[in-house]
Amino acid sequence: MKLSIRSIFKKRETFSECPPADKLPAHIAFIMDGNGRWAKKRGLPRSAGHAAGTEALREIIRTCSDIGIKHMSIYAFSTENWNRPKDEVDALMKLITRYFKSEIDELTEKNVRITILGGLDAFPPEQKQELISAMERTKNNTGLKLNIALNYGGRAEILSCVKEIARESAQGALDPEAITYDTISDRLYTKGQPDVDLLIRTGGDERISNFLLWQTWYAELIFEKTYWPDYSKERLFADLNVYAGRERRFGRTDAK
Repeated sequence: MKLSIRSIFKKRETFSECPPADKLPAHIAFIMDGNGRWAKKRGLPRSAGHAAGTEALREIIRTCSDIGIKHMSIYAFSTENWNRPKDEVDALMKLITRYFKSEIDELTEKNVRITILGGLDAFPPEQKQELISAMERTKNNTGLKLNIALNYGGRAEILSCVKEIARESAQGALDPEAITYDTISDRLYTKGQPDVDLLIRTGGDERISNFLLWQTWYAELIFEKTYWPDYSKERLFADLNVYAGRERRFGRTDAK
């Protein structure tokens, strides 16, 4: 009997409402961890966990779009993930193709703009073309800005930025004394977007794993024990309420 991923999900109880719009983060980021452990707990292959993770992702993207979040970043595949077993990497590549083929119409309808964070040249031709096509098709959309980190590493991003600044300085196009924080921000994948306000990691681990190192410099962090496939709209609302209740001082002694 073919297993339905949807049939695995347990019924969820609503326990929290979304906070008001003025209490929401402008930029929310997710480290979607726990897919493999979710599958292992159920006696399923890791690929089934990744497939189930796309179901949770669909709900979270819809929710963030519906409640008015402006920017959302997700960590889908890191530069280090290429070191995973070949069969798992191959399954992830196929999942990327299936995901964009099945979701691009709804994402376009919801006015979502897709940006890929990371180097595309490392991907097989089919996946690379799907990613380029998704960005091209949604480039004029004005709703939720969805950043998908694929073949991404925060240190690699900063290193690339430093090299670009060094080249411009060596060519006389950029005065080293004129380099500011904005000089760096404007040369990152997230150019033109605000820094991350809230970073949520599922799966129980409490680290940021080389994700958006520059952009999360003052982000609020929430570490969820919930595995990503079980992360729901209700869980998101609970985390957003935690965020809304925090006082963000940015190094000051008060929020004023």
